Amino acid sequence: MNFRPVRRAVALGCTLTIMFLRYWATHLRGPLTLEQRAEWMQFAGRTALASLGIRCRVEGEPPTSGIVVANHLSYLDIAIFSAVMKCFFVSKAEISKWPYFGKAALAGGTMFVDRSSIASAERVAAEIGERLALPIPILFFPEGTSTDGSSVLRFRSRLFEPAIQAGAPVTAAAIRYILSDGAEERDLCWFGDEAFLPHLWKALGTPDLTAEIRFGDPHIYGDRRIAADQTREEVVAMREDNLVMR
Repeated sequence: MNFRPVRRAVALGCTLTIMFLRYWATHLRGPLTLEQRAEWMQFAGRTALASLGIRCRVEGEPPTSGIVVANHLSYLDIAIFSAVMKCFFVSKAEISKWPYFGKAALAGGTMFVDRSSIASAERVAAEIGERLALPIPILFFPEGTSTDGSSVLRFRSRLFEPAIQAGAPVTAAAIRYILSDGAEERDLCWFGDEAFLPHLWKALGTPDLTAEIRFGDPHIYGDRRIAADQTREEVVAMREDNLVMR
């Protein structure tokens, strides 16, 4: 019998408890600043990866400001990116309602957007614009959904606009999963209509996972559509390069 998912589920439960205890211990000294929320999110990401047995390998320099855009494979990407860099996330509004994980995202300073609402997108874009003044980047997934990794969907351009207006740098990042048992990346991607809990149980039972993150160079753009198209091309190239290397 494979006890790995049970052991990791227990470890993850302990991790969540420690995460929130640390959050409230900090909160007792006063409301957390945005910088403290980003620091807490990084702590949460690192402890979550340790409990799940996920290793990270990074190429390039993680940015310390501006906007970061990446392809999206599953909810695991949040913990992975959190572990390698302090950042704020933009996530779909539904995640805010998830038990535990939604609370953790909110505590970490995540901005939630209802992708079906122009008003919500405009509100989040304004908030991104304000946070660009901080020495902490904002990361979002412009595909708008997670995929099976077989292709990178067209990047939506609306949330690039704050960086265009502020003259802030935009950095492309590519994430890739490598499973030690030789399974395909798509076996651990969360996409389509797959339910969350069965996928989480599968992730808990995965023997060993290495997440590769590759950062491109930061660029300043004058047009949001050009920014979206060119960063997507960068992500596709970085993903293909990794595949060729293997």
